[in-house]
Amino acid sequence: MKKQNPMRKIKIEKVVLSAGGTGDNLEKAVKLLNLVTGQKPAKMKTRKRIPTLGVRPDLEVGTVVTIRKNVDEFLKRVLVAVENTLRNKQVSTNNFSFGIKEYIEIPGMEYQREIGIIGFDVTVVFKRSGRRVRLKKIKAGRVSQRQNIPKEEIIKFMEENFKTKFI
Repeated sequence: MKKQNPMRKIKIEKVVLSAGGTGDNLEKAVKLLNLVTGQKPAKMKTRKRIPTLGVRPDLEVGTVVTIRKNVDEFLKRVLVAVENTLRNKQVSTNNFSFGIKEYIEIPGMEYQREIGIIGFDVTVVFKRSGRRVRLKKIKAGRVSQRQNIPKEEIIKFMEENFKTKFI
């Protein structure tokens, strides 16, 4: 029996939740992400001007929150909202994303009148040990392309650990 290389083991680095909107809808999205995660979301600002869409620099257009602790339990709760089924095209190298149309589909979440019915996007980012070598500021090193996690390995990991079906 061949031993597994511990440096090739896949881990979930973080789960990022994001929701978009401007003005009043943005405030509702902030309340929603705070309610779902219990963390304070950050607001995202635009950098470019797109006159046809009414976008100008420093306009707040979205909110985002990152979860790094207790990721497994949170991910299991959120996957129930999409019936533990994802599509193959939602998976890419090192991550996968999916959307939740209504937050009340998550178990344990109740309708909030001040928020209304809105949804959000969930992105799950994977990593292997040694990723920090590439990301660190001082003495950053090169890391092989083998360090990336291909689509097939992510699908296998999710099927084994979270019983997720891929269509």
